Amino acid sequence: MRATLAEIAWSALGCFLSLGVVAYLSGHYKLPLLVPSFGSSAIMIYALSSIPMAQPKSVIGGQVICAISGVLSFKILGNSWFSIALGLSLAVILMLVTKTLHPPGGGTVLIAVLTGQGYSFILAPVAVGAMVLVLIGLVVNNIAPNRSYPQYWF
Repeated sequence: MRATLAEIAWSALGCFLSLGVVAYLSGHYKLPLLVPSFGSSAIMIYALSSIPMAQPKSVIGGQVICAISGVLSFKILGNSWFSIALGLSLAVILMLVTKTLHPPGGGTVLIAVLTGQGYSFILAPVAVGAMVLVLIGLVVNNIAPNRSYPQYWF
């Protein structure tokens, strides 16, 4: 199925607005590496909004779980190949158990370990950024004709 020009425009608008806010937050927190992870989340919310991984539970829950996994892995093991692998493995386990699978969160794990993030990283910018994506997704995807977001909350 091919996207219509209107669908493409709505997807682009949502990505532009949400990534504008997230990029600003990333600059504020001096974490430009966070933008790619959230950019992938935005694509899911605006171009693939009906898939399970684009639903609020997965976007917010998955990003937060990945941030927690990355921060804990770094705090316990430091910055090493082992802490990256363990942090990502822990994140996958927790996302599967909680049914919050969100692949872009894998980047969030890497960012947490590679940049040595502390516990505050989990709340801001990660939880705040994920909520911004979902909130703008709610507005843009529900203003647009023939779109509905989310498909479910929990």
